[in-house]
Amino acid sequence: MTPRMWALVSFGVLVVALVVVAALTVPWHRAPAPRADQVAALGQLPAEQVARARRFHAELRPGSYAGMALSLLVALVLGLTPIGARLVELAGRPFGDHWLARAVLGGMLVVLAGELLTLPLAAWRHTIVVRYGISIQSWGGWGADLLKSFAVGAVLGGLALAGFFAVTHAAPRWWWAFGAAGAAGLVVLLSFVLPVVVEPIFNKFTAMPDGPLRTELIALADADGVPVRDVLVADASRRTRAVNAYVSGLGPTRRIVVYDTLLTEATPEEVVSVAAHELGHAKDGDVLTGTLLGALGAALAVIALYLLGSWAGLLRLAGVDSIGEPRAIGLLLAVAAVAGLLSGPGQAFVSRRIEARADQHSLALTGDPATFEAMQRRLGTLNLSDPDPPTWEFLMFASHPSTVQRMAAARAYARGER
Repeated sequence: MTPRMWALVSFGVLVVALVVVAALTVPWHRAPAPRADQVAALGQLPAEQVARARRFHAELRPGSYAGMALSLLVALVLGLTPIGARLVELAGRPFGDHWLARAVLGGMLVVLAGELLTLPLAAWRHTIVVRYGISIQSWGGWGADLLKSFAVGAVLGGLALAGFFAVTHAAPRWWWAFGAAGAAGLVVLLSFVLPVVVEPIFNKFTAMPDGPLRTELIALADADGVPVRDVLVADASRRTRAVNAYVSGLGPTRRIVVYDTLLTEATPEEVVSVAAHELGHAKDGDVLTGTLLGALGAALAVIALYLLGSWAGLLRLAGVDSIGEPRAIGLLLAVAAVAGLLSGPGQAFVSRRIEARADQHSLALTGDPATFEAMQRRLGTLNLSDPDPPTWEFLMFASHPSTVQRMAAARAYARGER
């Protein structure tokens, strides 16, 4: 068979593998709690709290959607016109047009162009979250985090682009196979590396001090049969008043992280409820599932790019001869932007199902639906979440069940509904 036929076969096999993994690991059957309970929960929330949250999101909405539209427009202009290819050429010219310089520096220049064009909208968002008290960052702190984010993205993106185009340069007919394997391997590697290398760039993490709460959390993890490396506290209070907790890492890098704001704003019982939710993610292997799905998706993306490379009209629009050359970086990013937009609602749906399962785990592990519901009210209040967002927006973007859905789930659990 030709390389293209092998690529088609491999693409089909990976699609089947992705479907099988998703079917076996994602709780597709978990529907939201009864709407009647949701409405009742909404009615018991303070009216001013609900109104303030909705005003906050109404003010964010124009900038958020404008930023999404502008990012997509910039990606399409850079990818479906020769502008992106010319920027890559410009970046490589001082280095003799070497392919590596074009790949790394050209990629940075193309991404930077998009970041600079959307920067005013990001700044506008910052003014809103500061005005509503969610963020306490100064412009200096906000700018520093922005530069850190771009630096981390530049390093990771530069390494990925260097590796990708090294493969296309060395194996022009079979680069899709090596690239797919490399992309999948990179996703797995980052699952181990990000928690211990990248996360500390943005936050300082310290072990939760010895005391009754730490003892209870460790005992809870032991009782749940979930080995965790540590329970860490992130210094989120230097930038935000929002509260949160999460689980990250695999195996020896797995840890539960709680914001220091959570410790100051919530009761110990509520912190235990949140930690039990995070233990649910570890118990059900959600990080591993996400890593595996991400690895399969990354491999599929590389093969899809190879198959798109035979679309002469697309290459002509971008002003390139092959999708495997550095001058096609703009085209690659445009394809990624469109794919991300189309796959976003599906990813959000899967995430909501997984988060709902973790909520049920918290309820079962603690046996305390009243505290769980109180914690959801507190999370919604402090984070200014819209407790019952517009249906279309919720379906498109929400990665978690809404506040009233989570409160309703606690009420259903208290009635014995599992």
